[in-house]
Parts: sequence; structure tokens; C-alpha cells
Amino acid sequence: MEPLLNADLHCHSVVSDGTLTPEALAARAKANGVQLWALTDHDEIGGQERAMAAAKTLDMKYLTGVEISITFAGKTVHIVGLGFDHTNPDMVQGLRNTRGGRAERAKEMSEGLAKVGIHGAYEGALQYAGNHELISRTHFARFLVESGVCKDTSEVFRKYLTENKPGFVPHRWASLENAVNWITGAGGVAVIAHPARYGFTANEEYALFTEFKNHGGRGVEVITGSHSSADALQYAETALEYELAASRGSDFHSPDESHTDLGTLPWLPGQLTPVWELLSDRIQ
Repeated sequence: MEPLLNADLHCHSVVSDGTLTPEALAARAKANGVQLWALTDHDEIGGQERAMAAAKTLDMKYLTGVEISITFAGKTVHIVGLGFDHTNPDMVQGLRNTRGGRAERAKEMSEGLAKVGIHGAYEGALQYAGNHELISRTHFARFLVESGVCKDTSEVFRKYLTENKPGFVPHRWASLENAVNWITGAGGVAVIAHPARYGFTANEEYALFTEFKNHGGRGVEVITGSHSSADALQYAETALEYELAASRGSDFHSPDESHTDLGTLPWLPGQLTPVWELLSDRIQ
């Protein structure tokens, strides 16, 4: 498959913190010209059967997907898995363990918000979480916007849900080694998601990419919704430097919140190896 393929290999449904069903996402992707699609819900593969079936109905190529939360250098980093066996027991159990800490974290976040006069945030956020196991900051943000505390989700994060703010509670996720092993053990390819977002120093980023590759990671998102053209150029060079395949994905969550729609990204730079070339036998 050529690099000029409209592949969107990063998006979220109601199964994690998106607002559309897997079926609605598939229809939106198809309408926007997506030729190869993956649903990558946070730490959850419960939507894969629905996504696969919807893609097949629409005659759209599909790769299984997930976005796994890990802790690295004191920050939450995301590792996308593509083209794996979604019934693999080690992955299923590993993701279940990762999801397990979210409810306690959410209650602590609600307690922090109550101290600054915002009450009932946990119950309010649950209304927006299609999967209560996966309650997250995004659901709190939607509640605070709908209840009039903030005008948009960006304001919520800025005032309440980032480090040193009242509703911020860190969470210890899986390790980088765990995430890559679950993905590769299930026959898939591990990809570092939106690397420009983490704000790592040069040394921290070197450690991330080096360890990722040593554990068997094989890809990096170069073209993604949160990357500027300068970021894309930088991580195209990083992909070449570390001999990693390049991925492309909108990170779409919602028609009302996401800046980048499914299937509307720039093309991958031509000198890179597209990640789907490593997965040609896993495309459905």
C-alpha cells in the first residue's frame, strides 16, 4: 500500500471518551474518504467487534486498535497498538488491570473540585461516560462545560484538571514495557502516539524512543491531529533516525470538540515507511 493512502489509525468512540458509537465513527470515516481505519479507544478493546463489522459493511479496510496509557518519566504517555489479536488473553487482562485505577482516581478528582466549590462532579462526569470503567478527565470536562462552570473543555483543563490545579490527580498506568509487550505479544505493532504533546526534554525523549525500540516498538505517529506542520517535520526526522514506521491518525473524539476530523489530515511524507506496510497481513 502506498503512502498516499487515506488511513486514519487513531480515534475514539463512546466505549472510551469519544461521543460517537463505533458504527457512527465508521460511517463518518467512510464519508470523509478514509480507506484504512482503526478504532483506538483508551485502554479498552470492547468496541473492536462493532468497529470491524461496521467497516466491513462499508467496504472499508480495518486494523484493530487500542491506545494504552503508560507512565514514563513521570508523565502519562500513550502507546497505540495496531493489527493485534483483540482476543489475546494477556492483552485483555493487562488492559482490565489498567482500567481498574480510574474509578478511584475519578473520586479523588471530584473531592479536589468540591474543595473549590464544585460539587457532584463525580456523579456528573459519570453521566458522560458510556463506559463507567473508563471515566476520565474528558468526562469531567464535559460536565463542567454543560453545568456552566467553564465555556469550553480547554478552559476546564487549564483551570482545573492539569498539574497543580484543584481537580488534577496523577494516575500510575502500565509501564512502557507492559504496553509494548501486550501489543507485540498479540501480533500487533506498537506506535508512540502524538509525541509532540508530552513536552519532554531532549534527554527524556531520547530515553523514550530508545527504550520503546528496545522493547520491540516499531512506529511513531508523525501526522496527527495535535501536531503542527513543524511537529510533523520533526517527527518524520525522528522516525528516520530511529528506523521507525510512520503512522497517521486524527485522534478524533467528537464533532463538537475535535479540531481535526476523521480522514482530513495531511499525507505522510513520502520518504517514510507507512506503518500499514508492516501490517499488510493484518488488514481486514
